[in-house]
Amino acid sequence: MSALPIAAIPAPDEARFEPLTLAWLDAVLAVEQRAYTHPWTRGNFTDALAAGYQAQVLAAGDELLGYFIAMLGVDEVHLLNITVAPAYQRQGWARVLLDALALWSRGRGAQWLWLEVRVSNLRARQIYEAHGFSRVGERKRYYPAADGEREDAVVMSLPL
Repeated sequence: MSALPIAAIPAPDEARFEPLTLAWLDAVLAVEQRAYTHPWTRGNFTDALAAGYQAQVLAAGDELLGYFIAMLGVDEVHLLNITVAPAYQRQGWARVLLDALALWSRGRGAQWLWLEVRVSNLRARQIYEAHGFSRVGERKRYYPAADGEREDAVVMSLPL
């Protein structure tokens, strides 16, 4: 993975949130393919949009920095997908996405944020822990893995 030149790193005041719509879907799918070994499909995204889930992109100009999709429950929000484009990782954008999600969740009266993360995804788990999430359990064989295997998920929650 090559580093971006300093001039290519968007300034925080250039970044904006907007709804993840079908117009963004090709760019989102391209990021999803680069970011994951088992990415969401176009169908996963269109189903989430059709269900009315909270879906936001974080962009600077025409550049997609990241996105999240979350499902509102009775007094909780379940984070289904959060991704920072690989070219913009390690620049604090995950924190921006999580802050926006927490703000939206509080505004909807949610008292908890929930998520699952692969046991092997130590970097994401560290980001979540630094953001205040706590490990509350594990889901056995939750995620698809290589060669038809399955990987456990760590369940994490954040009180709002």
